[in-house]
Amino acid sequence: MSIHPSDLQNRLLAYNSFRQNSLISIALATGLMCFASISNSRIAKTLTCGSACVVTYLAKKQRQNLKDLEEEIGDIKLVSKQARLARYTTLFSPTASITIEQGVISEYIPQNLVTDPVTYIQQRQKHVALVGGTGDGKSTFTQYLSSKIGGRTIVYDSDCKPDEWSWLPPGDIIGRKGDFAAINFGMANDLDNLGELVELRGESGDNAIAGRERFLIAEEFPILVDECSNAKTWLKRHAKRGRRYKQFILAIAQNDTAENFGLEGDKETLYSCFVLVRLGKFAQDHARKLKDENLEKWLKEGGKKRFLLDENPCELDLSNWGNTPQLQANTPTQIQEEYGDNLPLNEFEDYIYNWGILNPNTTLKARTLKQVSRLFDGMSPEEIRVIFAAMADREYGETVGKGNQLGWIYKPNC
Repeated sequence: MSIHPSDLQNRLLAYNSFRQNSLISIALATGLMCFASISNSRIAKTLTCGSACVVTYLAKKQRQNLKDLEEEIGDIKLVSKQARLARYTTLFSPTASITIEQGVISEYIPQNLVTDPVTYIQQRQKHVALVGGTGDGKSTFTQYLSSKIGGRTIVYDSDCKPDEWSWLPPGDIIGRKGDFAAINFGMANDLDNLGELVELRGESGDNAIAGRERFLIAEEFPILVDECSNAKTWLKRHAKRGRRYKQFILAIAQNDTAENFGLEGDKETLYSCFVLVRLGKFAQDHARKLKDENLEKWLKEGGKKRFLLDENPCELDLSNWGNTPQLQANTPTQIQEEYGDNLPLNEFEDYIYNWGILNPNTTLKARTLKQVSRLFDGMSPEEIRVIFAAMADREYGETVGKGNQLGWIYKPNC
């Protein structure tokens, strides 16, 4: 009798369940009979013997179910031997064996398959440690994730090419041409920023840090640890406290050990604070460590679109994602043609708009904005009020008051 692989898996699970239940029932019946033999109460003897008979009957039914399944799927050890024999036969009869192998692989669906890595990461409230070799798709996955997580994206990359991250402000791509001093300085600022956010949230609650969300990308470890004195502290402090203050980090490396991320002797931080994303050969090697041949073959067949999130298989095709409009640098003329007067929000406007969403019906003044965010430190109140007016002109909220009293308020229907 031919059984579909998914049905076969269900039958094997049922077989193990029936076997376990039958053993438990036999042990329970034996215990009840022993208790009945030493009991001095006639009523207790009667009830115990009756219970033992019922349990024995159930054990008999479980054993019968076991026999029925064995007749249907055959002996498990024999099935395993036959599978190995089929693989050996592949060496001598390619045509027949390839047909068998392809049928098995094409029907294999791994357990715990993840199709939405962003939701997986967000639900666990962790950062990301990304491991992959050259050509495994690290950059594409990182860019995809940054577009979904949100917040101001800052990239630390000493080998960043001119065309990479071209849609970001140049000042948010730090370390080009091997400038590790700039990376080290930027990480120091990040640590100061995190300390400031801790104080603000402690004094005024979550509203005080609204709009300060950031997505920090560091490529790659352990080189950054060797070249930047702040890298190790930057990683560990953000790992422990960053998510609470909306500072999400993604650390990229070419090895999945704690030492490789600058966390010598501290595997706990790596596994408790990060979702470990393994791409390419690293995912296949990990499947081999798990002794899961089917998973390893599944990963190989899928190429870049299949990888591991922790120990869970994930399938996500990003082959065409990099060609989407939001990842192409547009000229001012192209932007004007696409959006007209309703231009997308820049970094400053985005902060203001997010603040309004979290503080509806509250008027935001220039003075307040400078107090809650260092982003506007270099601006005068008048310049901030110009931003308020420009946003209102494009129907992003509306202004309240005039002159030095001009403020901005969020309107959800705008």
